[in-house]
Amino acid sequence: MQSGMRALCAGGGASLCCLLMLWMIYTHILKEGQLAVGTCEIVMLNRDSSQPKRTIARQTARCACRRGQIAGTTRARPACVDARIVKSKQWCEMSPCSEGEICGLLFNRSGWTCTKGGGRIKTVTPLPKEPS
Repeated sequence: MQSGMRALCAGGGASLCCLLMLWMIYTHILKEGQLAVGTCEIVMLNRDSSQPKRTIARQTARCACRRGQIAGTTRARPACVDARIVKSKQWCEMSPCSEGEICGLLFNRSGWTCTKGGGRIKTVTPLPKEPS
């Protein structure tokens, strides 16, 4: 009976050790520049405030999306969204504006506006993805 328990404990310890090793390898890979699936990060952000009462911001994000998803914007942050939304240009379906802002499509569906109380309007026009 005791030898069976020892064998079970040894097997469990080996399994635990194996899981620990896999976890360490996984976290090391993520630290080497890979994103976790379903996440995004901002890789470039440029702001131009040379014009009065107007700021032009250009942002580039890198995303690791699941199948059927594409890089988009949710709550004013880069996010993976349903590819159908981007293809159909129904931008407001991805909830791109910050809390308290109202989303509106531009007349030609080239982007969207986020309107905040007090008349402040933010206009967003996504650029097409550059060929690799």
